[in-house]
Amino acid sequence: MALKTLSAANAAALDKDLMSIGAFSIDQLMELAGLSVSQAVYHVHPPSRGRRILVACGPGNNGGDGLVAARHLWHYGYKPTIYYPKQSKNELYQRLSTQLKDLNVPFTNDFPASLKETDHIVDAIFGFSFSGPLRDPFPAVISALESTTIPVTSVDAPSSWDIENGPPKEGPGAKFMPPFLISLTAPKPLVKLFEGRHFLGGRFVSPGIAEKYNLDLPEYEGLDQVVEIGKNGQKL
Repeated sequence: MALKTLSAANAAALDKDLMSIGAFSIDQLMELAGLSVSQAVYHVHPPSRGRRILVACGPGNNGGDGLVAARHLWHYGYKPTIYYPKQSKNELYQRLSTQLKDLNVPFTNDFPASLKETDHIVDAIFGFSFSGPLRDPFPAVISALESTTIPVTSVDAPSSWDIENGPPKEGPGAKFMPPFLISLTAPKPLVKLFEGRHFLGGRFVSPGIAEKYNLDLPEYEGLDQVVEIGKNGQKL
């Protein structure tokens, strides 16, 4: 059985359906996505392996998911640090940043230095809507993620990857293969080229919307907001 995936166009359309048919707000969806990311991190990197988490956030929704995840990770007892070089002026993102600052979560502009002082990295730079070319400071950041031995959990897509075709043929990200990936809502086509542990998060898709997009989503257990899935979409 082949893993059913969601194209970039359908992912955008599904988000619109969640907000129209499903009556979700963007705030709710981002909160649920970030909660899923935080649980995936807890599964692959429990606090016993080190509490320092560097969360690299991009300027869009993927970065917003990272900000939410960082807040939840703080409440789990981790010590997140935020790298957010292109901070959005959007009121939602500003509130998410303020919530972290209210918890005294540090923000940094020095990614290389922060990389030396962390136990795990959350890559929330670019998601399913990414299209190149990369702009500063992200080429150097993605090259650092590509070469580090510190484990990375990528959110929805390893940053720099094309949603349909996977890693770029050359340049930053060409050899970027994080050990962990959490797909949000549904897997995207790039997962067919991903070699690490793959989680699905987004326990908010109704049966009607899943049927509309021909999704065969695995069941979540108990209170879990994430489920680990294999190459064929089977629950692990």
